[in-house]
Amino acid sequence: MPGAPPAKRHPYDQWSPDTRALDLVGDKWTLLIVRDLTTGPRRFVELQRVLPGISTEQLRSRLNRMVADGLLTRTRYREVPPRVDYELTPRSSELLPVLAQLAVWGLEWAWSEPRDQERVDIGAILRLLPALVDAREHPGVVECVVTDGARDGGAFHATLTLTVAGCTMQERPAIAPTARISGDKDAWVAALSPGGSPSALRVGGERTLAEHLLEALRAHGRAAPASVP
Repeated sequence: MPGAPPAKRHPYDQWSPDTRALDLVGDKWTLLIVRDLTTGPRRFVELQRVLPGISTEQLRSRLNRMVADGLLTRTRYREVPPRVDYELTPRSSELLPVLAQLAVWGLEWAWSEPRDQERVDIGAILRLLPALVDAREHPGVVECVVTDGARDGGAFHATLTLTVAGCTMQERPAIAPTARISGDKDAWVAALSPGGSPSALRVGGERTLAEHLLEALRAHGRAAPASVP
């Protein structure tokens, strides 16, 4: 069992396992950084790109704290320009099921179509799939493509590999996918919104597998109450 990291500057000051956990991951951005590193290491600028709204100083401070807490490793490479990668540790990797349950709760009680001020990043939702989908029922390789999902206007590719051991995701095109789901952001929003329809998405290959993957993001969804801000 790893040693407990030092207390935060503003801890909850209560001897309880949940408050100890919140001491580590209760700050804004921390769980989202964990989510966005589940597919592998990223550079500082890549984390800035996938985390809209965070300032350079906020991100630097949060990453430094997470490294000190044993949630991340920082690897420096002798390259020009300098390259630094951040990666999850075993301690933080075990937070993925927690993120999944938080996502299920969000789908059940707070989900709605995108608000006007919200950035739509389908990749952020797809990164939750390894912990949401039951890979044992339908093994295979699914490529998800958001045709206008990259920062430069190109396509975002996610390859999900489902086996009896679980589901993993890599942000790259698939070589020989069993199924393929593709569409622009509007088509994905329509498919993932409460009461929406995946009819605008293009599905190729093993349709049952593709539908199983989409259902993992839709099974718990309901429209958010009007009182939710």
